[in-house]
Amino acid sequence: MCGRTSLFASAEVVRERFDADPVRPLEPRYNVSPGQEHPVVRNDAPDEIRFPTWGLVPRWSDGSGGSGHINARAETLAEKPSFREAFAERRCLVLADGFYDWKQTPTGKQPYRIEREDREPFAFAGLWEPGTEGAEDPNTGNRNGATFTVVTTEPNAVVERVHHRMPVMLSPGEEQRWLEGGDSDLLDPYPAAEMRAYPVSSAVNDPGNDSPAVIEEVPAEEDVQTGLGDFG
Repeated sequence: MCGRTSLFASAEVVRERFDADPVRPLEPRYNVSPGQEHPVVRNDAPDEIRFPTWGLVPRWSDGSGGSGHINARAETLAEKPSFREAFAERRCLVLADGFYDWKQTPTGKQPYRIEREDREPFAFAGLWEPGTEGAEDPNTGNRNGATFTVVTTEPNAVVERVHHRMPVMLSPGEEQRWLEGGDSDLLDPYPAAEMRAYPVSSAVNDPGNDSPAVIEEVPAEEDVQTGLGDFG
C-alpha cells in the first residue's frame, strides 16, 4: 500500500531529473495524503508536470464512491474495470522522494519513512483519469477533477518488514517505457539494496503536519517500550 508520500526536492532538481516543466510553482511537500493534488508527468504531456488529485475516479463513475482509488494492484491492472482502460491508455509518473507506511507493533502502529538510500527523487508507476471535460484551471494545473492512483506490488526485503505491499518504483531507464505502454517487467519490487526505511514520529499521521519535522528519524516504538534503544 502507499497512502502517504512526499516531494520536497528543489524545483530545479525535479525539473532537471524528469525533463519536464511544472504548470504551476512546485512547493516542498513532506506529508502528502490522498485527496490532495500532487505532481505527476502524464503520457499525453511528458514535458509537463501537472497536479491531479490523488484518488483515481474512473470516468464512468458517478463519483459517489468517496475519495477514489489511491492504489491499484499491479497484478490485476488489465482486469479490474476501474483500471484497465487507464492501464491501456493513461499512464503517468507520480513524482516522489519517499513514502510512508505503518508497521504493526505490540504497542500499536509505528510510521516509517521509506526512501532511496541516496534520497534522490524518483517516480512511482501511476494511472490517471481526466475527470470531466472543460477548460484547465490555471491556478491548479488540474483539468476539472483529473485524478491519479499509485500502482503497488509485492514488497522487497526493506519494505516487507513494515508492510505487505509497496508502490512500484521505476528506475530512470524504465520511466519512458512505462509511459509508452510497457508493463509486466516494470512492475517488480524496487531493489532493496538501494532503499532504506526508518521510524518517524506519529505526527505524520495527521495530514495537517506538513513540515521537515515529519521526516526526522525517531527511536522505534518497540525499542522504547523494551529499553532496547539503550543498547543501540
